[in-house]
Amino acid sequence: MNLRELSEQLGLSQTTVSRALNGYPEVNEATRKRIQDFADQHNYKPNQRAKSLATGRSMQIGHVIPFSTQHEMVNVVFSDFIAGAGEVYAKNGYDMLLSVVNDENEIGAYSELARKGSVDGVIVHGPTRDDPRIALLQDLKIPFFVHGRSSDVTTNYNHLDVNNKRAFARATEFLLDLGHTRIGLINGLERMDFAQRRRDGYEAALRDRGIAPDPAIMRSAEMTEPYGHQATAELLELEDAPTAFIASSIVPALGVRRAVEERGLTVGKDVSIICFDDAISYMPNGAGEPIFTATRSSVRHAGRRCAELLIASIQSPQAEPLSELWEAELVVGRSTGPAPKKA
Repeated sequence: MNLRELSEQLGLSQTTVSRALNGYPEVNEATRKRIQDFADQHNYKPNQRAKSLATGRSMQIGHVIPFSTQHEMVNVVFSDFIAGAGEVYAKNGYDMLLSVVNDENEIGAYSELARKGSVDGVIVHGPTRDDPRIALLQDLKIPFFVHGRSSDVTTNYNHLDVNNKRAFARATEFLLDLGHTRIGLINGLERMDFAQRRRDGYEAALRDRGIAPDPAIMRSAEMTEPYGHQATAELLELEDAPTAFIASSIVPALGVRRAVEERGLTVGKDVSIICFDDAISYMPNGAGEPIFTATRSSVRHAGRRCAELLIASIQSPQAEPLSELWEAELVVGRSTGPAPKKA
C-alpha cells in the first residue's frame, strides 16, 4: 500500500497522513493515532528521510566500537546486546550506526558524531570506574545511555546495570555453604567497572565468613575460553589448589571445565564451578537442566531495555536521568557440589 491508497482509505489528504506519520507537531493526537494504527495494520512505513526532515532527527543510534580485540565489549556478549537493542530500534524507526575506531580515537569519535549530527543518541559500552566518556557526552549535550555504571562518576546519567557485587557475593556464599574455602576467581579485566564490582562481592563474602581473600588464586584478563583454561590449569597446580572456581562469564567457564577434566577430575564432585551467565541466545547454559550453576541476567534483555530508555530520553530531553539496577537470578546446575573431603 502506498501513501495515496492509505490516504484514500482513511478519507484524509496525503499531506495530513504524511505529516502525521512523519512526526509533524500540528497534527492532533487523536488523528495521529488513528492514522498510525491504520498504517500499522497495513504494514505501511513512512520514508525515513522524510521523517528525519520532519522531526529534525537523524533517526540513528550510535555505538562506538574500539578496534582492539583486548576490549571486553567486543565479544559474543556484545553481539547479543546489539541484537536486543536492534529489535527496539527497528520497532521505533531507528537505524543503528556502528563506528569502528582505533582505541586511541574513541573519544574523538563521539565528538565527531556530535559535530556532524549523525546520531540522535549513543549507547556507551564497557564503562571503567572513572569513565571520561560520560563527562564528554554531557558536555557535548548528546543523549546517551550507559550499559553498566562508572563507580567514580558522581554526576547523574542514564544507565542500566546488573548488581554485580551482589551477584558474586551470592555465588561465593553458595560455595561457602557447600564447604568450599579455597575458591578461585577467574575474573574479567578489572579496569572495567563490572569486573571490579564482582571482585568486591567475592572478597566481601569471604571476609564475612572470616576467610582472608588470597590474591594467589585470583586472575583477571579478557574473558575468553583459553584464558579460563590456562588460569585454571595454573591454579590446579598449587599445593593448596582451589576446590571451586567462580568465572566472570560462561565463556571462560568453559575453559575452567576443560582444565578440570584434563586433570581427570569430575566437575561438581572434585571441583565446583559457578559462572555469570548472560543468557547468550546462541550459547545457552544447557537445554533444560543448567550445565553450570550460575548467576544469570539476560544481556539481550538489557540491550532491549537500554534502547527503550535511550529513545525515551531522546523524546523527553528535559526529563531526569533514567537508571535501573537489576538483580541476577541464581540457578543451580550440575557444576557444583559439596567440597571434597581432604585425604
